Amino acid sequence: MQPAGTGVAAQRVENSMPDQSSNLAKTTAAVRIATGILFVLFGEYKVVDPAFAHSGFQQYLQGYIQGAALSCYRPLLAHLVLPHVVFFGYAVGVVELLIGISLVVGLWVRPASIVGALFLINLVFATWWEPGHGIAIWRYFGAELDKIPLIFLFLIFYAADAGRTWSLDGVLHRRA
Repeated sequence: MQPAGTGVAAQRVENSMPDQSSNLAKTTAAVRIATGILFVLFGEYKVVDPAFAHSGFQQYLQGYIQGAALSCYRPLLAHLVLPHVVFFGYAVGVVELLIGISLVVGLWVRPASIVGALFLINLVFATWWEPGHGIAIWRYFGAELDKIPLIFLFLIFYAADAGRTWSLDGVLHRRA
């Protein structure tokens, strides 16, 4: 006599049910790749077109320093970044491009996720006061909706080890 749930019918049901962890890993990988494509697009134009590094970034930076950035963050922007604005303009593009490439090909996804989250936290610090001072708190978070969800995605990519599916990290891990 077989124990309950171990017969042929139970095995058919078990084999026909989708593997939730596999589906979740594939979904996470698809979102990782899509996010990577966006970062490649953002970084590519900043690296290829010198207009961002030579003028566009400086305009953003001036706005951050004049009031959009957190007051504790403004000195860093004014005294470290502004004197080397062209270098940092290109650096922003290169960092975005490298994060994007890492996410698309799935190589070093966890380190790229840490860099991506820190990069976006930096942007939140630089843009926090854009809605103005003394307004409802939800408006600040609303103004950061282009950054905060991406921070959460990077945390998910890190925690889920999103580089294990459809990725070079996964290939390298299986070979080890």
